[in-house]
Amino acid sequence: MANAVKKNEWKGVTEALLQSRQLLLDTINGNADAVARGIEDVHDNNTSVLSYNNENSLACVISLAYYYARIDYHIHREYPTGKGFADLVMIPRKPDDGRPAIVVELKYGDTVDTALSQIRQKKYPARLAEYAGRLLLVGISYDKRNKHHTCQIDFGD
Repeated sequence: MANAVKKNEWKGVTEALLQSRQLLLDTINGNADAVARGIEDVHDNNTSVLSYNNENSLACVISLAYYYARIDYHIHREYPTGKGFADLVMIPRKPDDGRPAIVVELKYGDTVDTALSQIRQKKYPARLAEYAGRLLLVGISYDKRNKHHTCQIDFGD
């Protein structure tokens, strides 16, 4: 797909796919600062100023930012897990290929610690028990005052 886009000189699309790929790699490698910068960049470049400070817009941005992950993952928004719904869950298409499952919780106007606490308190990892040892918990926070994103990545239980 990337080669077809490159051949047709769709530079913006090519760059977006490469950034999305890098975001996935940064997530898997636990590079939380790079993930926060990547999400912030996608949010800045793909959201109207009229809806920038909107939690649903941020959720859509996250889905867009991880678009490349669709190659290797099933991506679910508002995934029913434990005692609630995870904002985004990525489950490997091939469960035995060693890729981690990824749970992303967004916090708009709150902290990444709150996001990760919610994942644990509401037992989101319980639905993904087969990925024990290969589960990433990703908290992403957005501060609307300064339009700054933060991220923390932990390994699931």
